[in-house]
Order: sequence, then structure tokens, then C-alpha cells
Amino acid sequence: MAKVTEKLTTRVLERLARELPEGDEVWDADLSGYHVRAGKRGLALRVSYYNTAGQRRVLTLGRYGAPFTAAQAREDAKEALAIVAQSGDPRAVLEEAKAEAERQQQQTLRAYLEGPYTAYQKRKKDGAATLRRIRYAFFDWLDKPMGSLTRADVERWQAEQEAVKPPKDKGEPPSSPRAFSTLRRDYGALYTMLEHAAERKVIPANPLKGIKLQKPALTEDELAEQGAERRYLELEEVEKLFAGLETYQELKREQRRSSRAHGKAYLPDLDRVAYVDHVAPFIKVMYFTGFRPGDLFGLRWEHVNLAFATIRKVIEKTAHSRPEPQTFPLSRAAVVVLKTWWKQQGEPMAGLVFASSVNGRRMAQTAMQRPWAAVRKLGGLPDDLQLYTLRHNFASQLVMAGTDLLTVSKLMAHAEIQTTIAHYAHLAPDHKRDAVEAFAKLAPGQEADTAKDDARRALV
Repeated sequence: MAKVTEKLTTRVLERLARELPEGDEVWDADLSGYHVRAGKRGLALRVSYYNTAGQRRVLTLGRYGAPFTAAQAREDAKEALAIVAQSGDPRAVLEEAKAEAERQQQQTLRAYLEGPYTAYQKRKKDGAATLRRIRYAFFDWLDKPMGSLTRADVERWQAEQEAVKPPKDKGEPPSSPRAFSTLRRDYGALYTMLEHAAERKVIPANPLKGIKLQKPALTEDELAEQGAERRYLELEEVEKLFAGLETYQELKREQRRSSRAHGKAYLPDLDRVAYVDHVAPFIKVMYFTGFRPGDLFGLRWEHVNLAFATIRKVIEKTAHSRPEPQTFPLSRAAVVVLKTWWKQQGEPMAGLVFASSVNGRRMAQTAMQRPWAAVRKLGGLPDDLQLYTLRHNFASQLVMAGTDLLTVSKLMAHAEIQTTIAHYAHLAPDHKRDAVEAFAKLAPGQEADTAKDDARRALV
């Protein structure tokens, strides 16, 4: 059968895709050896050539159709024929490149981490810490090929890290879930290493390119912090708050008197105690310390030193970045509240300060929602006033009283002073303006001019 030749342009290939019988071939009129063969799955664009041993070989470039165009096929054919012209074998080159890609794909995390990446990180200031972070966070992945990592692996890893893990041995507490910010740093360290490997052609590409961790749902404290307007309480509102607490306590006492008078004399007499339940001391301690609700839920008597008027504990929100305990001074008012509550609880040496009255365990994050709503209503406070506003009030009042921002930042247990500056610096007294005014008064005649200006303003 005679060889059919045509210039294999896009128009010709489109026609051949419709008309060329299966098994037939059409050869390009310009490039010797470049041809198309019809098959069950469409047109295969190929190059036929002889290797240095005189053996005829065929290299399939690809199947015609998007994204493999006629122009791309022609360029690939030219490159293959150029290799043949230099006494090379394009099929062997392609197979070698494929084998190299597979070899690169099989490079394990451990091999790259302990080899090239260790050498690279040793030249960096925090390189040793980065290497430890990857080894610790991705220990179970170290023997995986870098190129085999997938989105499913990342999602599974994140879910495992955010879960509470059961204790390995009896008597040990379960491990707490790791914070999202910590996971993000871990994942970022791994991602950077994969980018490093891809840039150096150790792997064809970063297999996790474009894959991000899923942000977790906000905790109750975080939701409250976002929902609470960063403002301070006016003096009238403070008076209403404490009046609301007193009314709350009195209503509870009245209810208990009624219950005891109607057949439930076994119930404790609330007229004999300072606090009818945990609500008043909880809210007062938050008011006087500015602690987050979560830190009060987790506050233990072991953290409280009434003799030295301090609380020393790990702040839960920043425990991932600062696991060591921090010490906070207590005002005399806060000490009075805690000491009264401590005596009422039987002067315990250990245990939760504000434990659940139902099971004695840590209260749920939502445990103060209904009591706070009741106190707010009884005191005549705005319906949208959040419990978290007490924390903002603590910081705001300190700043307005002239306390320096670094001290406020430490009392608020902010991870960075920038947080304090961003939210509360505008409340600070304008010492800069006072300074320039004091300087201006030193000039001759300025005191008289200032007095005249004040007089004119008074007349207006």
C-alpha cells in the first residue's frame, strides 16, 4: 500500500479524526518520520526512526486533541528528530526521564530532611528548631515518598492533631488537642521544605501546592471576643452591674426561703452565706482581673495565692506559644472576693475555683450565658452587653488611668504588645500634647496670650 502523505496541520488532523479508518496512517509531507495513526481512542501522533543499532522504533508523542495540539505535536516531533540526528534515541531519552521522575517521586521525607535540607537549615539561625518541628509533627510521614503526599493526608493529619488523644498509660491524662496556630506553623515548615525540594528538581513539583489547613470553628471565648464591642463601662453601668449582682443574689435567697418554708427545709440556708452560687464571685473576679472566661473556668485553687495576692497559671489561649505559667497580681477587692468564696467552699487546697454544681467538673463554655443575661437584665444594662466586655473594660480603665501599655499588655496576657496598642492605645492620656503645651508656655509672653485666649473663649 502506497504511503499517504499530507502536511499535518490542524485542519488536516480534524478531517483525519473523522475520516481515517482505524489502523491507517498518514505521514507528514515536511518532517520525515512524523506521522499519524488512527486507533480506537483517536489519532496517535508518532515519530518513526532508526536507532544506532539499525532497529526501527516508534515514539508516540500523544493523542491529538486538547490540550495536545497540532502545533505542539510538530514541535515535539522536531525535538525527537533532532535527537535522532545527533545519534541519540528519543524513546530512550523519554524512558530515562520518566524513570528519573519516578525516582524523584520516591524520595522520602526522611531522606531529604536528614540530607540536603539539614545542610540547608544549618546555615540559618533557627534551622535546628525547624528541623525538630518537622520531625516531631510529621513523624508518621517520614518514610513516605515526598511526591506521594495528598490533600487527604493533610486533612487526616489535621483532624488527628486537633483531636483529644487517649492516655498511653493508666494514670496519665489524655493529651489535649494542638492549637490551630501551632499546626499552621508545623504545616508551613513542611510546605517550605517541599518547595525547597521542588525548586532543586529533587521532586517534579510540590505535591501540596495550593493545599491549606482548614480553619477550625471559633471557641466560645473567641466568639465572645469577636462579638463584644471593645469599650469600657461608664460609671453608671458599673453601678448597675453590681446592683444587678446584688438583686440576683437576693432573688435566689428569696426563692430558697420559699422552698425551705414549703417542705424543703433540708436545702441549705442561703441567708447564711456570702454568695448564693458561683455567679457573683465569677463575674466579680472577671471584673477585677480582666481574665478571659475560659481562664476562669480552668482556674484552680492551686493557682491562687491569697497570702501574696497573686494568681499564677498558664493562659489557655496562648498555651501553645507560651506554655509556662504567668503571674498576675490581685487587687485587694479581688482578694476579698476569692477569699470569701474560698472560705465558703470549705477552704480547699486544690480543685477548680468555679466547678460545676452538678458534677464538680469544669463548667461548659456556655455555662455563664444565662446567668449573665439574668444579671444584665436585673441591673438594667444594655441587652447587647457581652460578658467579655468586662475584660475590655479592665484594659480600657487601666490605660485611661495612665498605666503604661506594656504593663497593661502583661496584665491582659496578650501574646504581643501590638495587640494592646492596636485596641487600647487611643484611650491613653495625650501626654505628647501636654508636653508641647508645656514647652510653648516657656516662650516670653505666652502665659499672658494664653490667658487672653481663654478669656475670649469664655465670652463665646
